Amino acid sequence: MTMMTPPPPLDQEDEEMLVPHSDFVEGPQPMEAQADTSSTVENQPVEDPPSSRFTWHIENFSRLNTKKHYSDVFLVGGYKWRVLIFPKGNNVDHLSMYLDVADSANLPYGWSRFAQFSLAVVNQASNRYTVRKDTQHQFNVRESDWGFTSFMPLSELYDISKGFLLNDRLVIEAEVAVRKVVDYWSYDSKKETGYVGLKNQGATCYMNSLLQTLYHIPYFRKAVYHMPTTENDMPSGSIPLALQSLFYKLQYSDNSVATKELTKSFGWDTYDSFMQHDVQELNRVLCEKLEDKMKGTVVEGTIQQLFEGHHMNYIECINVDYKSTRKESFYDLQLDVKGCRDVYASFDKYVEVEQLEGDNKYHAEQHGLQDAKKGVLFIDFPPVLQLQLKRFEYDFMRDTMVKINDRYEFPLQLDLDRENRKYLSPDADRRVRNLYTLHSVLVHSGGVHGGHYYAFIRPTLSDQWLKFDDERVTKEDMKRALEEQYGGEEELPQTNPGFNNTPFKFTKYSNAYMLVYIRDSDKDKIICNVDEQDIAEHLRVRLKKEQEEKEHKKKEKAEAHLYTIIKVARNEDLVIQIGRDIYFDLVDHDKVRSFRIQKQTTFNVFKEEVAKEFGIPVQYQRFWLWAKRQNHTYRPNRPLTPQEETQSVGMLREVSNKAHNAELKLFLEVELGQDLLPIEPPEKTKEDILLFFKLYDPVKEELRFIGRIFVKGSGKPSEILTKLNEMAGFPSNQEIELYEEIKFEPSVMCEHIDKKVSFRSSQLEDGDIVCLQKSPPVESGQQCRYPDVPSFLEYVHNRQVVHFRSLEKPKEDDFCLELSKLFNYDEVVERVARHLGVDDPSKIRLTPHNCYSQQPKPTPIKYRGMEHLSEMLVHYNQTSDILYYEVLDIPLPELQGLKTLKVAYHPATKDEVVIHSIRLPKQSTVGDVIAELKNKVELSHPDVELRLLEVFYHKIYKIFPTSEKIENINDQYWTLRAEEIPEEEKNLGPNDRLIHVYHFTKDTSQNQMQVQNFGEPFFFIIHEGETLAEVKGRIQKKLQVPDEEFSKWKFAFLSLGRPEYLLDSDIVSSRFQRRDVYGAWEQYLGLEHSDSAPKRAYAANQNRHTFEKPVKIYN
Repeated sequence: MTMMTPPPPLDQEDEEMLVPHSDFVEGPQPMEAQADTSSTVENQPVEDPPSSRFTWHIENFSRLNTKKHYSDVFLVGGYKWRVLIFPKGNNVDHLSMYLDVADSANLPYGWSRFAQFSLAVVNQASNRYTVRKDTQHQFNVRESDWGFTSFMPLSELYDISKGFLLNDRLVIEAEVAVRKVVDYWSYDSKKETGYVGLKNQGATCYMNSLLQTLYHIPYFRKAVYHMPTTENDMPSGSIPLALQSLFYKLQYSDNSVATKELTKSFGWDTYDSFMQHDVQELNRVLCEKLEDKMKGTVVEGTIQQLFEGHHMNYIECINVDYKSTRKESFYDLQLDVKGCRDVYASFDKYVEVEQLEGDNKYHAEQHGLQDAKKGVLFIDFPPVLQLQLKRFEYDFMRDTMVKINDRYEFPLQLDLDRENRKYLSPDADRRVRNLYTLHSVLVHSGGVHGGHYYAFIRPTLSDQWLKFDDERVTKEDMKRALEEQYGGEEELPQTNPGFNNTPFKFTKYSNAYMLVYIRDSDKDKIICNVDEQDIAEHLRVRLKKEQEEKEHKKKEKAEAHLYTIIKVARNEDLVIQIGRDIYFDLVDHDKVRSFRIQKQTTFNVFKEEVAKEFGIPVQYQRFWLWAKRQNHTYRPNRPLTPQEETQSVGMLREVSNKAHNAELKLFLEVELGQDLLPIEPPEKTKEDILLFFKLYDPVKEELRFIGRIFVKGSGKPSEILTKLNEMAGFPSNQEIELYEEIKFEPSVMCEHIDKKVSFRSSQLEDGDIVCLQKSPPVESGQQCRYPDVPSFLEYVHNRQVVHFRSLEKPKEDDFCLELSKLFNYDEVVERVARHLGVDDPSKIRLTPHNCYSQQPKPTPIKYRGMEHLSEMLVHYNQTSDILYYEVLDIPLPELQGLKTLKVAYHPATKDEVVIHSIRLPKQSTVGDVIAELKNKVELSHPDVELRLLEVFYHKIYKIFPTSEKIENINDQYWTLRAEEIPEEEKNLGPNDRLIHVYHFTKDTSQNQMQVQNFGEPFFFIIHEGETLAEVKGRIQKKLQVPDEEFSKWKFAFLSLGRPEYLLDSDIVSSRFQRRDVYGAWEQYLGLEHSDSAPKRAYAANQNRHTFEKPVKIYN
């Protein structure tokens, strides 16, 4: 899935947009870097993409002061590539990283190349935390680079403790696989394959692949066509009609089909279209909806007939005659991928028998606790078997979702009667032969946080496979559809003989995610003929009409250069719009009547068309050209001359336009006589000025258009006051004030007009706007918010409705306030405090909105840290209308002078962790924190000493000196742990060692051994000459681990993540040569055992040991 800049407003910290980088910088190309490369793409078979890995070491990273930074060039598939990064972010607070075609400026016209690639920032402390993201893209002259604008937060990248920067060096890896593909721009799917694709709305490729699969089950398509719909239904409000419309277009259209009507019928807005949903979830929801809509119709039960199977859950006692069974239905089956080599292995696991014995005996009615066996057997399989492969699983070790890219095979023919029908219950119908043929393979390419979906389908079950990839449909061979979607890893050959290039394994990020099989005995029924006779008459008429309209628009677009669009504004438009849609200038030209006129048509002929449209005889029409003034206002400038009206409309252009325009804006002046019927317009001389008048009512705070009149340049406003009062509906002697509306961007300019000075002396000209209002009484008891025209226009220009959200509930609007962009900091917090009923506005703290992530920014606004509301709402080049608020317990200026640290206290005497918030002045030291903590916690002895540790990813990285200032301590990313210092550590013998002891397991899921730490790390004293057996005894006593469990633990010396297992007879102290090991967190004694605790921070668990304590939080 790829999305274009600018990104839509998304709630996605992890779901970043894949975007092209828009800038291009010319200049000398960097030197070519040596990298593993393959032969050129022209010499490669399509199945074997040339691939390479490139590693980029960036020294002095934090000191880079360029906005963009390019890597050296490296070759893949005969093409030159390089990595482009924005060290400080591409207008976001994330590292931005892209793959760039290095020589795009020198490539021939029309070039394109397709690559699958991953970009990574290597974690140099632990490879386990490396950030890697992958995607694919068709590179071309318009999109010569592609990647991730929000690759990873800058706060994490620049945090030294995170491990991404080591000695100010950053390591970036790029893995690139190039494929030779068809030309995207000229390729015609219908012509090449007979089928068309579906357009991607932003992130709807997952839906497109599912819809294509369902469409190509003809029995399903026929049932959808036969669902009752009427000509009065709207596709956007009816799922059946939207799906019928979509299927009809897929069947009969020559071009790719849009899915917007269908997603609207789902009730999705644009935001949903840009969120990747789960294919399985969508499949179930869609089928449930259709099943419900089919009830009571001729196609009732179709979904069940096609997709529903049944299995039986059973528990059978071994020693007594008792069996419990429960029948359940399914529309699809979820099959394990992890630990299974193929579909058959997954089915074996599905029906695997579990023994219920020992502590896990089954309580059988009337028989008590019994040994039993528990399992699942299938009663029947459906004609269309949908298999969901569990490529995404929750990894408890990492406490996150991961994608399983392991190799997993699936057959072209699936025999579920194999091995004497071992998957079926004894009650299953033996007359049904459960032999299936593969129909569709849905593929996911990418990682757990996003990627791309497409499908390989055999519409008629012939040998020809087709790939449906959004808008593009291509013919593919069987190997591409099957073997290449098994996943796993591919070892790439050595590409440069003579160089010391070791082969490496390239993970296949594209692999099967869902399989659809059709039972051979039902093949003829399901792969049936579907033609126009199956489609309701009203649907055919509607869709043919839609197609005709589409063709008409297409024709209009193709002929646009032959026509001029003329937009005609009239008095009536000004009356309707001013004070409702607009306040400044005179009219919104997009909301007036427009005419599409051939350019060679004379203007006089056009006037006849206007006469028919508005009922204004030609001789009574006078048209004015509009002009854009230097101050960015847009006003009628001058009437067309008789000579101009004889010309063709294509020859006319706006006064300020230097070139012929496809659009012409005009103002139609029509004069009315005493009987309100049109009359011939008066002759216009140089002395005459056309003015437009608006009336302001300060009590109602309303502005409206009241008309226009011609005045003499030498005349004075005082001479037309009676006329103006008549237009305003005032008494003829009403005192009024006049103001000229001059401009409104970037600020409002509205000046008082002296009624005794001539119009020309006041610099009034054709098209100018005069605003009038009653003169306020000398002593008016009535107070108006905006007493005069300038103050009202200023208010309208700067008013801003702000949506306030509680920082604790950042997704929900709490309340809205109408404020002014010019409000200063104090005025904004005062209004918020007043709304919330908070007496002290200084207790309000505001946080700005991040327009890209749709989240609060990490840093709140400091007290009076921004001058005006307008600054608070700006995020880079975007403006928001959202602010987040908190109500503090102390005033913000006071809080800013304090530092709050969350400290996890580990008592020596109790088996629980207590988290305390310590709030102290910023200039305080760690010693002050410890002193404050002593007043809050229960100590084993009044004179005991405490220490403060920095713990990160289950390792102790630092013991804080008591003199260290707390201002620079960051507890956002790591844990601050306080504990008592044991007496024995204070009295270390000359040959004793204080070492780090960590818990660990080994993870081999990525085909390489990775050490993963967990639990609470601790310090431990070892004595000179002490054996491992002696050390183990003391560790067991410290941790209070039962003998049975402790016997399974292994002990190893680890240095830089490599375990060296120890024997009971080994002298432990001989491995730890250095005494000062406080900073040597990568050299430790490791306790290898399974991590049975729930993988969430400080989760309560009554059956744990002291290496992971339960938690209470007190604040």
